[in-house]
Amino acid sequence: MAKRKKSQSVDATSLSQLSKKELVEILIKQQQIIEKLSQEIESLKARLNINSKNSSVPPSADLLKKSEKKPQAQQKDEPAQKRKPGGQPGHKGRTRKGFGRVDRYETLHPKNCPVCGETLEQTQVVKVEKHQVAQLVERPIEIVEYQRNHCQCSQCGQTTSLPWPNSIMPGQDLGIKLQSFLGWLGSYGHLSYEKQQEMLWEVGKISIGVGTLVQTKQRIEQVSQPSLEALRNWVEQEQPPLHVDETPWAVKGVKEWLWVMAHPQFCLFHGGDTRSRVELESQLGSHYRGVLSSDDYSVYNGYPVAAQQKCLAHLRRHFLRLIEHPGKNNRTLGETWVALIDEAFRHYRLWQKNGDECEYYDWVTQFKEKLCSTLQAGFSQGGADGGKLLRSLRDKAAQWWYFLDHPHIPPDNNLAERALRLAVTQRKVSGGSRSFEGFRQTANLLSVVQTCRFQGRSVLDFFEQALMAKSGSLPEPPSLLPVFDT
Repeated sequence: MAKRKKSQSVDATSLSQLSKKELVEILIKQQQIIEKLSQEIESLKARLNINSKNSSVPPSADLLKKSEKKPQAQQKDEPAQKRKPGGQPGHKGRTRKGFGRVDRYETLHPKNCPVCGETLEQTQVVKVEKHQVAQLVERPIEIVEYQRNHCQCSQCGQTTSLPWPNSIMPGQDLGIKLQSFLGWLGSYGHLSYEKQQEMLWEVGKISIGVGTLVQTKQRIEQVSQPSLEALRNWVEQEQPPLHVDETPWAVKGVKEWLWVMAHPQFCLFHGGDTRSRVELESQLGSHYRGVLSSDDYSVYNGYPVAAQQKCLAHLRRHFLRLIEHPGKNNRTLGETWVALIDEAFRHYRLWQKNGDECEYYDWVTQFKEKLCSTLQAGFSQGGADGGKLLRSLRDKAAQWWYFLDHPHIPPDNNLAERALRLAVTQRKVSGGSRSFEGFRQTANLLSVVQTCRFQGRSVLDFFEQALMAKSGSLPEPPSLLPVFDT
């Protein structure tokens, strides 16, 4: 084992014996060490300040740092930094306007006068007060025993019976509606099997085993497969614009990856072994003829597509981080590009609001010139960190700014990131999956839930129709294919 080199101690006596040249050399070396250590300290400080606003770190990883100083009272002339929680001025409420239906009327009519005791049953009503409330009925879960009679004809001897009702699956203890509700609780409500058991007991006073709940989830996933397969085949044929992202998922304690391919009308999840190009190609093929929106992760770089739009929100966070990072002109460079990206987002939202293409493309022409001049000036001003971002802007310009000429493609990847939030919440609640088969089932159920939400449909109705199709009550399973306005 190599011995650690001891640092040389310097005292006043030894320094007084050195020549002027030797003293200068020592000072220069010390200055170099100080500068190096200062850069390392600033770099470490910048790493400590990484959050979801200046990097790709998810918002859930942000830590709320409490200041040791007491907050100062806000001055009267200072504008409020954040809006207050709750309903904002002008917000239109929903509940107070009623529920849109009345299932039962209950009349509260007094029998006798509290003053003289006169009977009021036949007295004319002079005023009616109405008050609607949503009530939880006494037994929301009903236990029904169907007794199926088999009757023999006295004339011909033929035995006849009626079919089982469409609301049940023969051989199953739980009705179709209750199974659909449990599927919603597990896939969208993030309730564990134990909590589902508790809910069934609290609400319906019924005891259901974990095995039954597991089989119910598996059954719902199985009956959803035909609809999902039809949607995947449609995507393979039509190759519409897609937003792609990925997030880690623990399977038996091993990191796997959950991929999402999102569109405004549907959402497909895929459980993969890796975060590599292989998983992307397994879902979209070796070449994709549509437009792919993603972040700047290396897997998407060079993937053959018709066109690609990289997330400008990610790029903005990179420049925000550059502002806080020490280096040559980092602050100036970062602030300049953050302002440009904000301008791009602002005009894109304006185009979404008014649809004025002439105004939008006039701005695009001027904005492109501003981009070129700012990029050229940046190379002469920026250091190593800024130069890396500028080279990406130069080499991948068609991918960063594709939306300028094609505004129907958003400049960010928010659709995929929002679609992943449901999965991330479930991962945090469940801790992942116990098997890869369970991981695959979770991905399929998440696909159904998010697709129904994107299409404005009821998840419960879809599960119910899929179960009825499996039992033969419906001719075919429900479709998840998008329907576009013509």
